[in-house]
Amino acid sequence: MPGNILVNDGEKYSGQYVATRSFTDKDVVASGTDPLKLIAEVKGLGVGDPVVFFVPKEDVVQIY
Repeated sequence: MPGNILVNDGEKYSGQYVATRSFTDKDVVASGTDPLKLIAEVKGLGVGDPVVFFVPKEDVVQIY
């Protein structure tokens, strides 16, 4: 089963939090290691309700 691509160029954001404008927008507005700082930064750029999530490092198992 193919995976769902959440962001464009996801491999360059490995181990970071990323913010997009919406769930359907795959372009990253900003990235960083602190999600609270990232939200403040993105809101400062005029994105009112950003979608923020963590991009795991390659070959790391994530259990949710």
